[in-house]
Amino acid sequence: MSAPEHRIEIEVETRYVEEQSDPAGDRYVFAYTITILNAGTRAAQLLARRWVITDANGRVQEVEGEGVVGQQPVLRPGEAFRYTSGAMLETPLGSMEGVYRLVDEAGVGFEAEIPRFTLAVPGILH
Repeated sequence: MSAPEHRIEIEVETRYVEEQSDPAGDRYVFAYTITILNAGTRAAQLLARRWVITDANGRVQEVEGEGVVGQQPVLRPGEAFRYTSGAMLETPLGSMEGVYRLVDEAGVGFEAEIPRFTLAVPGILH
């Protein structure tokens, strides 16, 4: 369990982007909207992210970078930041998981785990 000053809650919503996908060409595009809530007692700045994206064939892509959608938001206790981004898979089913790297107002670095979530074309899962 993380310290009470470092409590980050993450919610994810996903959507299949049919108009950008090409199943015949093994191109499946998904959008995901993430809400990051600072449920801790200290302000924190999101500095970087690391994603592990796995498709149904077991192919893994790892993506690392600064911030999210070109921003490094500062979240005071109780504040949330919401953004939408996307991923492309070669299969109609896959998953994503990862970690956000943050630093609190005292300069202490910490990580928030992004729980695994599923990317699926509607109707692919029963």
